[in-house]
Amino acid sequence: MWIFRIDEPRLGAIRIREWRRRARHTVGMLALLLGGTTLGLLLLDQSNTPFAKKSFTALWDGLNLVTTLGNFSELDEHQKVFMLLAMFATLLIGGFALSRLTGMLSGDDVMIYRENRAMEYKLEHLSNHVVVVGFHSLGELVAKHLREAEEAVLVLVADQTQADRAADRGYMVVLGLPGVFDDVLRHARLDRARALVVTTPDSNNNLAITLIAHRINASLAIAVPGENALRKDLLESAGATTVLIADELVANALVGKLAARVGTMK
Repeated sequence: MWIFRIDEPRLGAIRIREWRRRARHTVGMLALLLGGTTLGLLLLDQSNTPFAKKSFTALWDGLNLVTTLGNFSELDEHQKVFMLLAMFATLLIGGFALSRLTGMLSGDDVMIYRENRAMEYKLEHLSNHVVVVGFHSLGELVAKHLREAEEAVLVLVADQTQADRAADRGYMVVLGLPGVFDDVLRHARLDRARALVVTTPDSNNNLAITLIAHRINASLAIAVPGENALRKDLLESAGATTVLIADELVANALVGKLAARVGTMK
C-alpha cells in the first residue's frame, strides 16, 4: 500500500518541475527542427508539383525525420544533403534529450513525491474508516482484527520502521514525526472516520492525541488504553469514549478462568 509523508522531501517536487521544463524545451527544439526541415525541403523542391502537394510532402518527410520512422518520399541531391544535416541535428537533439531527461524521475525523492500525490487523492476520498494510531504489537493486532472485520483501516505512525511494516502488511499509512503529529491527525480525515483507536505506549501522547481528535470531531468514537483509574478519568475528560485498563482486563480474565476451572472441579 501507500505511505503519505507529512515531511515530504522538497527535492522531489523540484525534480519534477525541472524535468517538465526540460521536456518542454526538448519538444520545442523538435518542433523547430520539424518546421525548419519542412521549410527547407519545400524551398529545395524545384518540381512543378502544386504548392499544396509540395507542402504536404515536405511536412511528411519532416515528420518522418523527427519521429525516426524513415518513410521518406523521393528526394533529389540537394534535398538529400539537406536531410543529412537535419538528421545530424535530430541526433544531437535526441542525445540532448537522453542526457537531460533520463534518470531524473527514478530517484527516491521523486517516488515519494508521486506516492504522496496518490495518497492525497486516496485520503481525500476516504470515509467511514477506522484510524489506528501506532503500529507496535498492540496496534498491529488491533489493525489485523479490524481488517478481518472488513473495516477500512488507516494507520498513523511517527516512525519510519513502523510505517514500512504497516505498508508491507497492506495498510494505508500516514507518517509524521511527533513534532508534526497534529498535521498527521488532520490528514487522517477524522471528520469522516468511524472510530479512532490509540495504541501507542506513551500515555502522555495518548492523552494529547485524544484531545486533538476530539477537537477535530466531537462525535468520534475514541478507544484508548489507560494505566489506572486517574488516567482513565483524564482520558474520558479529553473525549475518549472507551478507556480500557490493561491490568484490570488481565486480572478479570485470570480470575474468571480460575473461577471456571474451580467450578468444574467441584
